[in-house]
Formats: sequence, C-alpha cells, structure tokens
Amino acid sequence: MPWTQDYAALGGSLGLTALAVSIPIIFLFWALAIKGMKGYIAGLLTLLITIVDVIIVYKMPVTLALSAATYGMLYGLWPIAWIVITAVYLYNLTVESGQFEIIKSSIASISNDRRLQALIVAFCFGAFLEGAAGFGAPVAITGALLIGLGFDPLKAAGLCLIANTAPVAFGAIGAPIITAGAVTGMGDFVISQAVGRQLPFISVIIPFYLVVLMSGWKSTKEVFPAVLVTGASFAVAQWWSSNYLGAYLPDIVSSLFSLICTTVFLRFWKPKTVWRFPHERDIEEPEPKKYTGGQIFKAWSPFLILTALVTIWGLPSFKNLINNKLGWILTFKWPGLDGMVYKAAPIVAKPTVYDAVFKWDFLTAGGTAILISALISIVVLGIKPATAWKVFVKTLDQMKYPIINIAAVLGFAYLANYSGLSYTLGLLFASTGVLFPILSPVLGWLGVFLTGSDTSANALFAKLQQVTAEQIGINPVLTVAANSSGGVVGKMISPQSIAVAAAATTLVGKESKLFRYTVKHSIIMLVAVIIIICLQAYVVPGMIPEITAALQ
Repeated sequence: MPWTQDYAALGGSLGLTALAVSIPIIFLFWALAIKGMKGYIAGLLTLLITIVDVIIVYKMPVTLALSAATYGMLYGLWPIAWIVITAVYLYNLTVESGQFEIIKSSIASISNDRRLQALIVAFCFGAFLEGAAGFGAPVAITGALLIGLGFDPLKAAGLCLIANTAPVAFGAIGAPIITAGAVTGMGDFVISQAVGRQLPFISVIIPFYLVVLMSGWKSTKEVFPAVLVTGASFAVAQWWSSNYLGAYLPDIVSSLFSLICTTVFLRFWKPKTVWRFPHERDIEEPEPKKYTGGQIFKAWSPFLILTALVTIWGLPSFKNLINNKLGWILTFKWPGLDGMVYKAAPIVAKPTVYDAVFKWDFLTAGGTAILISALISIVVLGIKPATAWKVFVKTLDQMKYPIINIAAVLGFAYLANYSGLSYTLGLLFASTGVLFPILSPVLGWLGVFLTGSDTSANALFAKLQQVTAEQIGINPVLTVAANSSGGVVGKMISPQSIAVAAAATTLVGKESKLFRYTVKHSIIMLVAVIIIICLQAYVVPGMIPEITAALQ
C-alpha cells in the first residue's frame, strides 16, 4: 500500500521531528569521532538505528524501510564499491609488476620534496580524476600513490580527502551542476557560473592548507611560490572555464592547467631545503635512478590508459550511445519500493511518486573503465595471467570490510531519502528566513554528509534552496550554487568517502581516526564558504548572475 512522507510527523512539529530523526546522525558522529568504532561496525549500527527510528517516528512501513535500505546497499556495491575495488586493483598491479618504483622516481625527478609531491598528486592529479570519474576514484588512486611514495597512510588519506574539496562541484563531467540545473529548471550554465564565482576562493587556499597541515606554517613559507602557482593557476582556470565553457570541463581544464604550470615552475625553481616526514629524516634519501623515457612511459602507462578511458567514459555522448542507443543497460523497478513512496508538500506541490529504479550499467560504469585499464595494463606491463588473478584475489580480500562499510552507509543514505529524514532536516534549515543564506551552504554540507555525493545533495535540496530564496527575496541562483559549494566541504567527512579512503590506504578498521583527522578541517572550510555566501548575498550581490541575465 502506498505511503506518503510526513516531514513533521511528531505532532506536526518540524523541530521535534528533526530532533528525533537526528539520532542516527548523532550516533554516527559519536561512533567515529568519540568512540573510535571501526567503520563497518559504525555503518551497520547506524543503518539499524535508522531503520528503527524511521519506523517509529514516521510510521514508515517495515517492508518499505527494509526495501529502501537494501536498495541503497546494492547501490553501495554498484557502482561505488566496484570503482574502489578496480582502482585498488590497478594500483596493486603496478606495485606487483615493479613499475611503481619507476613512477616514484619520475615524480621525484620533478621534486622529491613531500610538500610538492602532495600538490602534484593529491591536488592536481586528484582533481583531474574527480573531473573525469568522481565517485571515489580520485581518493582511492591518489591515496595509494602517496603511500607508495612514502607517505604515512593516515596523512595520505586525509590529505587526499581535503585536496578533493576543490573539484567536487564539477566532478564526473559536471554531474552535480547538471543535476541542480535539471531539478530547479534554471539550466546548468547559470549555476556553473555562480559556483565558479564561489569555489575559486576556496581552491586558491587549499594548496596552502594542505602544506600547512603537512609541515607547519614556517615550512610552508619555504615553498610559498610553488604553492601560489598551484592554487592560483587552478582557481583562475576554474573561474574561466566555469563561466565561459559551462559545467562539463572545469575540473579537466583547471587540473591540467595547474599541473602544467606547477611542473614547469619546478623546472626553474627549487625550495632551499627538501622536506621529509619526521620518520624519514634519519633515512638517507637515495639518488633517484635514471630511467629512459620509454621506461617511464611504460611505468605510467596504466594511469595514462586510465586517464584516457575515464575521460571517454565520463562523456555524456558515450553513455548515451551505450545505454540508450545500443540499450546495453539493465534497469528494473526495485521490488517493494518503486511506486510505493510519495513525496509530499512543501517539497513538491502535490504528492509525487518517488521512483526506485535500479540501473545496472555495467559497460558505462566508472569501475568498468578502470577494470579495462587494468586488463590492458596487464598486457602492457607483461604480467602473467596467474599473477594478475592472484593480485585480484588479494585485492578482494583487502576490500572485504570496506565493501561492508560502503554498502551500510549507502543503505543509510537511501533510507534517509525515502523515509523523508533528509527532507525534514532540509525544511528545518529552510524555515530560518533571513538567516537562510548563512545556512544554505550548511544544507549542502549536510546533504553530502548524508549521501556521500554532491550530485545527490543537489538532487535532494536544490529545489528547496530555490523556493526558499524566492520567498525571502534572495537571488535563487546564489543559494542553489551555495548548496553545491557547501556540499564540497562535506565530502571529506562523508562516511562513504571515509570508507573509500580507508580501503585504499590500508586504514581499514581505523576509519574513526580518519574522520577525526578531517572533521575539523571540514568545519573550518564550511565557515569560509558561509562567509563567501553571506558577502555575495548582502554585500556584493552583483557577483552572482541572475537567471534572466544568464539566459539572454
């Protein structure tokens, strides 16, 4: 029997209902930040608490709650866990083949300074992967690369999560912005322009933030010129591409431009001292071995192949060809859920069915592009099939607990959506009136924490941001963009992101340490985004384009 969401289920009180349904979120923060619980245990317990909570508070039928949770868990396995498994497998193959030593040497030839290596790998290369693939691939691959270079696993994972802030809004070929444009009816170009006038202020700071976090302020001053080149080149390219090219290419353009500028700059400038981690200072750094161009090209070939394939896989035209024109996609209505849940006012004007259709897009999934990259790399690197299979089995064993964790947190995310939990919290923020511009990025931050995705957060709250802004007389383009800009700084603490990062950096079971490492930085950056949004709302509103002006 169909069930309609009720966002103020407890006595018609939105505040009381929001307080009641916040219990699973509070528990998750407590489990990770204070208790130090293992990620997969915290994830499973949070899911169970959420099931009980929504059944009691919303009177959600038990079968619907269980079906929504299972639906989310399957999405956690496909495509999220699939991406992480294949990314870690590709990295493990390069290590097993011995080629990673050449990769390390080639990066050291640009700079053997850990501060600068973090900029090149975590910030520049990670942003490119976010733009091309998204959905966990950047953190998984760059985290593994940094560990291979000698970074401590916690530092590697934490730095990659923080570095992945700048490109998230335009990740996966602009998916978050495109979604916001579709949900609001504004179109993606005007939202791209607005986000491109918010995020560059954060993007130019993040390289400084990373290096200060790694080595302290005094050490950062030694590499200030290189950090400035990295951040400024990325920010300028991000602003230009988002305002003149649209939502599809800002990450690709800005990451490549920043990588080229940084690499060229380091050919002519070197820091006075080479910075290493404390545990490395008593270890004499060997002279980098000299390799031929062909050897370096071969060693990097898995990641060059990966770059080419994920770029192709990210193109909407490619997905349309495979999924729609050729029909190589399996879709089915999720049993016991599709057509059974209705969204209600004020989220929608009248009760509207909340579809639940699972899409198994095996050929166009990002993980499949990575797997094909791995299979081609096996041939290029000359790895024996038996060895490749052994590495794959080892990777699956390495990933068993992260897979459970990813499935659990996605089950929680989907249940939060189908029960109305996410909307209850969103409506509470929207009820703040003139204070809403302060809280609009917080809503995006919360949405990404809940769902693990800026795309999903925009799908949840972009319309709410638009309607609320219109009611209080604020430019709706500003608040819709704020949803995405606020969301990017929530990515580093999303349970999904934490699970992915832990899986790729040998931190399985230590997710709580990683969460504690990133949570304070997420809050600091959220405050910075709030300040930017408030200035654009009340001091310099002309910075943000109007819908009518953008369409002329």
